[in-house]
Amino acid sequence: MQIISVIASVVGGLAVSFLVYLGLNLIVAKTNTRWNKRLLPYVFLGPVLLLLVVFLLIPTFLTIYESFLKTDQYGLQSFGGLTNYVQLFTSASFLQTLLNNLLWIIVVPGVTVLIGLLVATLADRLGPKREKTFKSIIFLPMSISFIAAASIWSFVYAYNAPGQPQIGLLNAIWTSLTKADPIAWLQTEFAHSNSFLIMAVVIWLNAGFAMVLLSAAIKSVPEETIEAARIDGASERQTFMRVVVPQIRTTIVAVFITVLITTMKIFDIVFAMTSGQFNTNVLGMEFYNQFFAFNNPGKASAVVVILIIAVVPVIVYQIRTYREQEALR
Repeated sequence: MQIISVIASVVGGLAVSFLVYLGLNLIVAKTNTRWNKRLLPYVFLGPVLLLLVVFLLIPTFLTIYESFLKTDQYGLQSFGGLTNYVQLFTSASFLQTLLNNLLWIIVVPGVTVLIGLLVATLADRLGPKREKTFKSIIFLPMSISFIAAASIWSFVYAYNAPGQPQIGLLNAIWTSLTKADPIAWLQTEFAHSNSFLIMAVVIWLNAGFAMVLLSAAIKSVPEETIEAARIDGASERQTFMRVVVPQIRTTIVAVFITVLITTMKIFDIVFAMTSGQFNTNVLGMEFYNQFFAFNNPGKASAVVVILIIAVVPVIVYQIRTYREQEALR
């Protein structure tokens, strides 16, 4: 029944979109030639811009407004100015959440790009048949949802008390090799080791995405430049670092920023694996707790605004980099 509902929704949406554009085209066609060319671009852009305003801009402004409202013990809201922001930034737990997010930002995008670049380089040297097989295996995790991946890796990190069979792969290996007691991996806060284990899942999921884009970029590098470097006596490492990497810089930046934005708003994997406990809380999890657990929409909106302020400069930089690259072509 759910599949039928999904199919009906998709077909209905496509049908409505078709009828809207058809109607607008007919209206434009009936205007005189001078206005016809002027109106046509707005016919195609108008519905999209309207959707952006309704589902993006208006909710953003409402969220900003909501962030200035404070909620009392009875659930009633009143204007509180910067109260929510002051309470957040004077809270030790929220500051720790910001530090956790910063740790994610430092580790995940960089490691993902490095692994993607390494795998792409190695795969391109395997030959056509083995390259396709290898890339398919690396890309396979991309077909898994974040929640499904969290469930799989929760079993890998699973912990049972000493003396009981270890169903977790990591603890099974640990206890068999070291003869030591099993470790509650996701509850171990020392040096943020539990956060790093969750990050490993996100890196595993995104490495295939990075590999595909970077592999395509490497293949687009003119062979003449590589041959010229080799003739000049450059080693393989020098050729790669000084010839190939500069020419795929735009793709590296694009992959890095895409993974960075995904990392900044991470929620589902943390929610499924630890629910933000054991010092693994992140901004997405903080929003969920404030809104649903603590019934404080004002403070939850303030968390979202902080996240927006952090994400917008990254998006602006990405757009600027893209335009600069387009100007060079």
